[in-house]
Amino acid sequence: MDYLALYVTLKLAFVTTVFLIVLAAPIAYALAYFRFPGKSLLEAFIYLPMALPPTAIGFYLLMVMGPKGFAGKAWGFLTGDSLLFTFIGITIASIIYSIPFAVQPMKAAFAKIDRRLLDAAYVLGLSKRAAFLRVIIPNSLGGIAASAILVFLHSIGAFGVLLMVGGSIPGETKVASIAIYEAVETMNYRAAGMIALSFIPISYAFLLLINKLNEDYRI
Repeated sequence: MDYLALYVTLKLAFVTTVFLIVLAAPIAYALAYFRFPGKSLLEAFIYLPMALPPTAIGFYLLMVMGPKGFAGKAWGFLTGDSLLFTFIGITIASIIYSIPFAVQPMKAAFAKIDRRLLDAAYVLGLSKRAAFLRVIIPNSLGGIAASAILVFLHSIGAFGVLLMVGGSIPGETKVASIAIYEAVETMNYRAAGMIALSFIPISYAFLLLINKLNEDYRI
């Protein structure tokens, strides 16, 4: 079994989850509580990766992150390195690919909070930022946890977008889904089966955790 590919997969999923929980929280807060021009357009754009084929997302990221793309040029100017076919590159791709799965559960959890709690916090003199940190976040832990789990599971199953941006470099960009694909291509069904089998207990455990959160927090 390709343990190195499993390691890269779990590392990518962990890094993606940590970044997205931090990034998605203020976005979900803005979508849940604020009205502003173009809000529906912004929300649809954030959820767009859910509707697009992963290879389409990968293609556009390939253009943007490549040597002639604005992100690729900027990264090359700052570091002298390429974004493509690197762990940083597939991490960026994974974050973009998974952002809807972070924002949606958090937005739903934030929107369920009793507005009277926020009104009381404002009356007591808390700023919107303080109310977010001291009222909304503590009362939305179930939704935040569900968001983290969904992002993690979505990340470990990513294939097309990562293949387009990262290729298959062992120890760097070769994740478990790509290892399975390559094993099947070479008719090494035993190796493909072992890697695929390793996903089952991980995914099942996290799904059980989501069900438990649904029961406890009604998310």
